[in-house]
Amino acid sequence: MKRNVIILEAEGGADKWIDGHRKDTMPIVEAIKAKGFNAEVLFFRDEWEDELFNYIYENADAVIVRINPGNLANGETKLFDTLRRLHDSDILVMTHPNTMMRFGAKDSLSKLADTDLVPDDTYAYYTVDDFEKNFPKSISNGVRVLKQNRGSTGSGIWRVEIVDSILDDYQPGDTLPLDTVVKCTEAVDNHVEYSSLGKFMRFCHQYIEGENGMLIDMPFLPRIVEGEIRVLMVANEPIFVVHKKPVQEKDAFSATIASGADYTYYKPEEYPELVEKFVNAIPTISDKLGKIKYTPLIWTGDFILGDEESGEENYILGEINCSCVGFFSHLDMGIQDKVADEVIRRINAKHG
Repeated sequence: MKRNVIILEAEGGADKWIDGHRKDTMPIVEAIKAKGFNAEVLFFRDEWEDELFNYIYENADAVIVRINPGNLANGETKLFDTLRRLHDSDILVMTHPNTMMRFGAKDSLSKLADTDLVPDDTYAYYTVDDFEKNFPKSISNGVRVLKQNRGSTGSGIWRVEIVDSILDDYQPGDTLPLDTVVKCTEAVDNHVEYSSLGKFMRFCHQYIEGENGMLIDMPFLPRIVEGEIRVLMVANEPIFVVHKKPVQEKDAFSATIASGADYTYYKPEEYPELVEKFVNAIPTISDKLGKIKYTPLIWTGDFILGDEESGEENYILGEINCSCVGFFSHLDMGIQDKVADEVIRRINAKHG
């Protein structure tokens, strides 16, 4: 065992501080060092992939990836290839690209549709033909939410609802005509557009086409106006809960900071039912998403309140995020120490 951990970052990007690092990177480094291991930061470039592989292989037991999607000029293909090579060479990779893709992809929701975490009428469209065939039926059942796979901060997430009286002539499950008028609200900033169903669907083709393209179609949960509840996890341990409440304006349903949502932070014990439900579901989530051994190192689950069941709140999973989840505004909670403990625990389990 080399007792050394590499943290991989990207050069530049809006997530960097004046020292060139993410604000939560050096606290992780110092926390690992305080526990008797060494840690150092390297920057990833495509042209350095072989040098980085050799250095990490020769000098480290593990690598932690702290690279935001979009911060690498040429995409993440070379990064993921390098991480897979390291994993295959017995280096502990946190988080493995396959795990990031399986947990973080929007179709994780459709794969969990047969659990109590997600509505059973949640669908994934991987082809334009499938979308064109099925969405005109889906929208006849009520207000829907479409989510693209590649978006962030609400981009490409649309609430879609019928605004004319055409539903008087159709039953739920019928295929609606493409000239049906729909009202579409995008979560990124809550702006509203009106369109024919056919025109809007053609606009959405861009979300399906291309690498990792897909659309998730799920029912709109009206209680989103009460807020979205995020649970931040380090491995299997809940660290805090944040209530993200949308701005109180007409048509607003986005819970992103960019849209003006208000964030309030709580300890896990202040949301016992939600936290217990999420933690107990981790084995099921890991199994459904590919029989994954390790959960992501740092990840979140975003929940929306559903209809009350037997007088108790019902929490519906709306998204999982594990791509470089940040916590720099909450370093006083000791999250970096939890991360260091988990990293060392995994290293000892693998190499000890």
